[in-house]
Amino acid sequence: MHPRNRNLLFLLTPLLLGILCSGQSTDPTPAASSSSPASPNAKATQSTQPVSPVQPQATGSQPPASKPAVSSEQPEATQAQPDDSGVFVFKKEVDEVVLHATVVDDKQRMVTTLDKGAFSIFENGTPQTITSFRHEDIPVAMAIVIDNSGSMREKRLKVNQAALNLVRSSNPQDQVFIVNFNDEYYLDQDFTSDINKLKEALEKIEARGGTALYDAVVASADHLKRNARLERKVLFVVTDGEDNASRESLEQAVRRLQEENGPTVYAIGLLGEEKARRARRALETMSERTGGIAFLPKTLDEVDAISRTVAHDIRNQYTIGYKPTTPKTAGGYRTIKVDAKAHGYSKLTVRTKTGYYAGQERASTAPQ
Repeated sequence: MHPRNRNLLFLLTPLLLGILCSGQSTDPTPAASSSSPASPNAKATQSTQPVSPVQPQATGSQPPASKPAVSSEQPEATQAQPDDSGVFVFKKEVDEVVLHATVVDDKQRMVTTLDKGAFSIFENGTPQTITSFRHEDIPVAMAIVIDNSGSMREKRLKVNQAALNLVRSSNPQDQVFIVNFNDEYYLDQDFTSDINKLKEALEKIEARGGTALYDAVVASADHLKRNARLERKVLFVVTDGEDNASRESLEQAVRRLQEENGPTVYAIGLLGEEKARRARRALETMSERTGGIAFLPKTLDEVDAISRTVAHDIRNQYTIGYKPTTPKTAGGYRTIKVDAKAHGYSKLTVRTKTGYYAGQERASTAPQ
């Protein structure tokens, strides 16, 4: 994805190779760290046309996925070591499936005190063995995707403030990018944790045109998959209407979201009655299939509180890994169900993704 007339800060992480001691050396030195990030300069572009968010502007190797330290219960499944910048680089076995789960009781109160033994995982109806487990505030790579169509003109001020408060309430190590969309979509700020840069990108309001929601969602999910340094991914979407301009369909968008290691979708629909049915279905489908929530507030004034609720949800999830009994190389769609039981709770509900397409590491096919 390219921005419109903006400077982007690119996070490149070149590999520092260990220097082999020569045969003549009498004072061998240790190898250098392999995960120390560089500090590249910002690169300006002069594109005035909307282009796909999935196209990186920098060449070279992508940095490794990163994540905080994992539970020591299963060190053979996952490991984490801090790099020179203090960011934990997360490594997991390629055949492990990682779930991010929220648990609520029968009164919809979040439950955050469960241990590994409280959970049961089923893939295609078959019980799975949990190989890693933790409950920590883990940084995320987040896409904030905001409707910039004509009908949003009077709503953007409050929506922008809510989006910024989402970032302020989230983990300070989160990496966030901004996509504004109408009948096209634009990357107005690439990954950053700088609140001022995010604010500037959100203020690029050109409220006009239609609503290409599905195209923007697919392109943003691709950008997360291709360029995020953090393993955990979130898509935060705000729109006020039904998609009327996308090349992608809802079914195609959901399919892309459910590819392996896809993002969790949180959506806010500012919908009038005439738009409610189809637009509601779209937001609920994308959210429920990925383990997120679709919020349908009655007034614009509720949006800020919702954004803080989303931040709280993200920061209080369980991260659970398992190795599927059917190898990922077999491909195909796998259903997932997670149950939780614990003393003192009559009913617990686990919200996580409902399934995934095994081994799907597809390159972007979003329109150019």
